[in-house]
Amino acid sequence: MTERAVGVMLPRDLPAHLFRTYAQRAEALGFDELWVVEDCFFRGGIAQAASALAMTERIRVGIGILPAAVRNAAFTAMEVSTLAELFPGRIDVGIGHGMPGWMRQVGAWPKSPLTMLGEHLDAVRGILGGAPTSTDGRYVTLDDVQLESVPPAPRILAGVRGPRSLALAGRSADGTVLAEPVTPEYVAEALRHIAPTREHRVVAYCVAAVDDSADAARDAARPALEWIGEPDWDVHIAPLPFADEFRALRAGATDRADFVARMPDVWVDQLAVVGTVHDARTRIGQLHDAGVTTTVLMPVGPDPLVAMESLARVL
Repeated sequence: MTERAVGVMLPRDLPAHLFRTYAQRAEALGFDELWVVEDCFFRGGIAQAASALAMTERIRVGIGILPAAVRNAAFTAMEVSTLAELFPGRIDVGIGHGMPGWMRQVGAWPKSPLTMLGEHLDAVRGILGGAPTSTDGRYVTLDDVQLESVPPAPRILAGVRGPRSLALAGRSADGTVLAEPVTPEYVAEALRHIAPTREHRVVAYCVAAVDDSADAARDAARPALEWIGEPDWDVHIAPLPFADEFRALRAGATDRADFVARMPDVWVDQLAVVGTVHDARTRIGQLHDAGVTTTVLMPVGPDPLVAMESLARVL
């Protein structure tokens, strides 16, 4: 198992006819992991993971993330167990609350997201362990649920942010998926709340662009950083030394495009894996030194295959 792994994300809007090519090329290029996403309303995480696993031979596939709010814990466990049985040792599964806006859109946002996620994680991991599982919780009710076939349990990670949710990840998951932007400062703050007492993997999503020209790489990455101006992502910014300046720039910008256009280069360098091959390798090393187990590079630009090829230069 690679402890300082480098993975690549399969874009949520990748054209269907490129799916096989992208997955197989990610493996051929030498990426350790391929991560698929379940964003509303693009593609389902389980279906994408099963397809990617079947189309490849070695690469580990991660799902980030399945919203617990829309799933029954027993059926989550059954789906995950099926993938683990068919593709042993090659699947990681991220589970989270779900994005509040999307969950409200489908009528599934609970009154207590933290309680819901905790009950779901505990139930899924219990069922995957093979023992009969019963629980009578606020959101999860199970009566003697037991899998008929019990392969080695895959890793279940919590895709969360915020102190209480990160603490839950430390108690109830095998790892944590940190959404972008991930900086060494944010990793340190997250681990402080996770407070792991056993092996705990940290998967970091990072907007990434590599070019012989650092300026060209920054220009490619900037559009993917536009949404970081939204208040929900302030938890990612708070640990940074330029947090107050960042908030002021965000507040004074006329729109998202103006916000990233005025963002200093040094901030872009902190918020993404960006620059020359040397720059990118240095940043990945800093993230791993901070405690990241897998750095997942998110390709940017009009051609995802070309972008992935460029990112593979850091391997």
